[in-house]
Amino acid sequence: MRKAIITAALTGSIHTPSMSPYLPVTASQLIDEILAVHDAGGAVAHLHVRDQQTGLPNADQDTYMEIASTVKKHCDIILCTTTGGRLGEPVEKRGRVATTLKPELASLNAGSLNFALFHIADKIKEYKFDWEKSYLEGTEDFIFPNTFKTMRQFLETFDASETKPEFEIYDMGMINNLAYLIKAGIAKKPVYLQFVLGILGGMPATPESLVYLVDTARRQIGDFQFSVCAAGSMQFPMCTQSLIMGGNARVGLEDNLYLEKGVLAKSNADQVKKIIRIANELGISPATPDDARQILGLKGLSQVSF
Repeated sequence: MRKAIITAALTGSIHTPSMSPYLPVTASQLIDEILAVHDAGGAVAHLHVRDQQTGLPNADQDTYMEIASTVKKHCDIILCTTTGGRLGEPVEKRGRVATTLKPELASLNAGSLNFALFHIADKIKEYKFDWEKSYLEGTEDFIFPNTFKTMRQFLETFDASETKPEFEIYDMGMINNLAYLIKAGIAKKPVYLQFVLGILGGMPATPESLVYLVDTARRQIGDFQFSVCAAGSMQFPMCTQSLIMGGNARVGLEDNLYLEKGVLAKSNADQVKKIIRIANELGISPATPDDARQILGLKGLSQVSF
């Protein structure tokens, strides 16, 4: 059986606590979620952190360290730390975790875009915390900045830490950006791409979008490994298409709060179990963390700083 890497994006910086009672916020909740994801068959946990009282996304280094060091004591899952951070967070704070933890894998957004959440603000009838409504509404006038300079700086930091970048690709122009970075010797092959679909401001979560992105990347970059995540109800259809096309899959409450129509997922592990059931029906088995390390060429858990 072919093996596919299953990633769980645990909490992100999109959804707010009022949207689901199951969204993990505290360090202890995130630790429990990661261990459950590992037990369910996930190889990678994509990690954001939040204020442990209010759930506001942040980049607190002590929280990162607490989670990472505790998880390492209990299992060998790969932690992929974000450099996206909270919407509007300064670039310096976003990238600090790569130096603090020196993780095996970290996200690197391959370009700037309008990253919009304002259209979902009115769908929430009652907010738990004062920050949530203004956080969502403020994205009507927000650009998620990832310039060529900051991409170069992130890659220099990653290189010094021997951290492999997971390039987040929201639209076709970001493939061109990455192709340039490779040609200029700033980014190194082989590369790992995460196609992020369904964000307002990026490409829609459709089969045609994914086929176009994969085909363009093959022509512009050559060989690569890829995974797919999709916002909202298209999460499982697009992850399934990725598996069919030879890619990997990312599920998790960062991207979608539901397990099926009208049914909130009670944990990230629930979504991991579902995509693994689908993969098994396609003759694909979930990669172990060590399988994923070999597939992606990661440095190994013994080389991190947590």
